[in-house]
Amino acid sequence: MRLIVFDCDGTLVDSQHAIVAAAERAFRGHGLEPPSAEAVQATIGLSLELAIAAWRPETGVAERKLLADAYRAAWRALRDEEGVREPLFPGALATLTELDRQGHLLAIATGKSRPGLLSVLEHHGLLSMFVSLQTADRHPSKPHPGMLEAAMRETGSLPGETLMIGDTSYDMAMARAAGVGAIGVGWGYHSVDHLIAAGASAVLERFEDLLALVPDEPA
Repeated sequence: MRLIVFDCDGTLVDSQHAIVAAAERAFRGHGLEPPSAEAVQATIGLSLELAIAAWRPETGVAERKLLADAYRAAWRALRDEEGVREPLFPGALATLTELDRQGHLLAIATGKSRPGLLSVLEHHGLLSMFVSLQTADRHPSKPHPGMLEAAMRETGSLPGETLMIGDTSYDMAMARAAGVGAIGVGWGYHSVDHLIAAGASAVLERFEDLLALVPDEPA
């Protein structure tokens, strides 16, 4: 594959605990019962506003914006004041380093905002590996194919030479909508069955297993 696009939360980094904590702070700060951890995990990968709408369907646009702003503030406080960081999943760094060495173009398509993504990549020293960063604050939420289409445009890649790696059914559906290959990961936030039903051609058990599914040299 010429272009390999990765999701971030649940694929590269384990962010579920920080996401659940930020949601709880945001809701409690507005006197609301926070969503359950299971409800939050089910929506990881969507844009923040869509996730909030799923957690609390009765909210209107204005209240969703207030809760989204409160969530972002809570996230910044967790990161900057309390030092909370999202750890890389085992094997991520070694696999990305090898794919980069082989000459594959690496990109990200994530439900994170661009500042949040940059913070993660800079913390782990990964920013220089990625040639295209697509975030939910600049595109429609997954599973809309806009992020993948933008990554292909930026890198001059065709759907047939592009692969999406993600942990949710939203990632797999986005890949199918964009006409690109879809591979799920088994350590994230949606079940293997959900990934396959959404269009995954394979589901990785270990990050390193990806190396066996792509050629040593890009197409």
